[in-house]
Parts: sequence; structure tokens; C-alpha cells
Amino acid sequence: MTAIDPDTLAAEARRARLFTRINKADAWFQVLGLAWLTPILKAAAGDNPRAQVSEIWRLLGVPLLAICLFIFGWATLVPKVQTSLGAIPGPAQVWEQVGNLHADAVREGEKALAFYERQDARNAKLIEAGKSDKVRHRTYTGKPTYYQQIWTSIKTVFFGFLIGSVIAIPLGIMAGLSPTANAAINPIIQIFKPVSPLAWLPIVTMVVSAVYATNDGMFSKSFLVSAITVTLCSLWPTLINTALGVASIDKDLISVSKVLKMSTYSKITKLVLPSALPLIFTGLRLSLGVGWMVLIAAEMLAQNPGLGKFVWDEFQNGSSQSLAKIMVAVFTIGIIGFLLDRVMFALQSMFTFTENR
Repeated sequence: MTAIDPDTLAAEARRARLFTRINKADAWFQVLGLAWLTPILKAAAGDNPRAQVSEIWRLLGVPLLAICLFIFGWATLVPKVQTSLGAIPGPAQVWEQVGNLHADAVREGEKALAFYERQDARNAKLIEAGKSDKVRHRTYTGKPTYYQQIWTSIKTVFFGFLIGSVIAIPLGIMAGLSPTANAAINPIIQIFKPVSPLAWLPIVTMVVSAVYATNDGMFSKSFLVSAITVTLCSLWPTLINTALGVASIDKDLISVSKVLKMSTYSKITKLVLPSALPLIFTGLRLSLGVGWMVLIAAEMLAQNPGLGKFVWDEFQNGSSQSLAKIMVAVFTIGIIGFLLDRVMFALQSMFTFTENR
């Protein structure tokens, strides 16, 4: 009988625990788009380094190579194209404008800080002089920075997306559970789903202007116009996927709920939603992506604050730097769209994991 070294057993146990942790972390790496970290960690832990290097090349090396080839092609070919605003800028010129936009934001922040310091000093003197009734607090109204325009667009798309989700998910559940409700809702979906945001925008603008008479409420008119346009164009994927997910639930589960005499609320929360959750989140991810594209178009057309207006203003500006700034905005829009999808995917993974535990 061969004796087993206790130290060897302990080392194997530690190694098994390490790989268990790596495999658990891999689920989140997949969510965050960092799947290439898993083979790096496994290679560092001694798990078939040659195979892990091949996996690292596939997950990290190939995408980086593709990005480098794209940048090389961009720098080599695109600047040869001449437009009314000059040659299309290459990577160096676009990166230079990233720095310029950041510097502009810093300068604007310094101006705002100086404005509020002067206002505070003036108000303090008035209070000392016993003239408190003349104290005024005004908001700095300088040019919005690039970061502020980004934040405005993100707030708007999330507000419109949330309104759309609140409308679409209950309607989708109704349509999935009831053939009658589905027959009533389906024609509306088929008619309004293909409508362009450019068609909705004038109607929404007129309705908001008529109903929301003042512009000093909680939300500005421009914010509501953009958000409602996002809502009207983005709720359909969530509605359709929710209805499909609910209708696809195993009929035996519905029969069990009837046998147990479950209330409608209990049936929806304990049976319907957990089963339909993957498709509901698929619809939410599609809706958020649609909403982000719609928002940029709405901001450009209606000249509402945000990234869309920034792009249009630079196009109208026609300076030698305008094209490069527009391309900065294009990359910003794409990166934010990717991050929004990752956020929704992370929420989907979190909720699915919670439901499956």
C-alpha cells in the first residue's frame, strides 16, 4: 500500500480551490467583456499553459490585431478622402480633439467655479450690510461641456427607457397570458413598431408644448421631447419579447398554479416572471440599444441638448476641426452603446443567477 504525502494532498486541494474561484470569476469576466482574463489566470495557475496561450490569442490577440489593422487602414486610406471641410481626419487628429474637448471642459469648469465664488462673495457682502433681500442665487449658464452633453444624453435615454419598460413589461405579460389581450395588442404593435423617430418627433414636440406649458418645472421641454420619443420607439422589443417569453412558459406550470389556487399576483411573480426572465432581458437590451440610436437622431433633428446636438453643431460650424470632433462623438456614441449593453447584460446575469440559486 502506497502512502500519500499529506503535503501533496493539501497542495492539490489548494489548486482545486483556486480553479473553482477562477471558474466562478469567469462568469463575471464574460459579462464584463473580460473573458481573456480567465486563460491568463489559468496559465498562471499552471493549467496547461500551451492551451491557455492559444485561448489568450483567440480572445485577446485576435481582437487587438483587428483593432490595429483598422487603425492602420484608417490612418493610411481615409485621410486621402477630401470633403468640403477638408480631408477626413486620421487617428492622430481625432485623438488631438479628444484632448482639446477635455481642455475645453476644464476651462469651462474653472469659469463656473469662478462665477459661483464671485456670487458667494457678493451675497456675503450683502448679508453683512443687512441687505439679505437682495441676495440672489443664479445658475451658471455658460456653454455646456462635452462631458455635460454626454451626461445629458445618458440621463435622457435611461428616463425614456424606464418609461418604456414600465409600459411594455405589463402589456407583454398580459399579451402572453391572454390570447384575447394578445389579439388586441398585436395590431397596435405591427402598426407602430416600424414608425421612424423622425415621424414621432414633430407629434411629441407639439403635444409636450401644449401640455407642458411652462419650462421651469422638474423637467425641461427638450428633455421630455427626447425622452418620450425614445419611449415610443424603444418599448416594442421589450413588449414583443416579454409576450413571447410568457407565452412560452410550460403549460404544466400554469396547471399547477390553478390546482394550488394561486392568486394572479403570486402566479406572475413566482411562475411567470422567473420563467420568462431571459427573454424579457433580451427585449430590454434590444430596447436600450434602439433607444440610444433614436435619441441621437432626435437630438440632432430637434436641436435638444446632448451628443446629437453636439454633432449637428459641429457639422454646421464647418471649421477645420469639426470633422475630427464629429468622429470623437461617433466613437463616444459607439462606446457608450457598448457599455449600456454590458450594464443590461450584467443585470440579466445577476437576476438569472439569483433566480437559479
